[in-house]
Amino acid sequence: MKELLIRILNFLGLACWMKLTTENPRCTYYFGPFLTKKEARENQQGYIDDLLEEGAKEIKISMKRFKPTELTIFEELGEFNEPSQRVTVSGQPSLNL
Repeated sequence: MKELLIRILNFLGLACWMKLTTENPRCTYYFGPFLTKKEARENQQGYIDDLLEEGAKEIKISMKRFKPTELTIFEELGEFNEPSQRVTVSGQPSLNL
């Protein structure tokens, strides 16, 4: 039942999404959808840990209700010259619409 409600909210652009931005690499990541901001906060540490493990610096977090058009936005692709600098996020809940 919860998944159905999340799907409906996401379709309407009312689901809660977590926005994580990093300064190095300069990227924006969206994680979700979640039913509530509380639920998103309960899951945020796993996403932060994944980004830190990949070497991300200066992570900022915000949450809002909307529907992102892209889940990962690389603002400076020139920083990814070495394979060790690539960012991979695992453990992200997905929703097939």
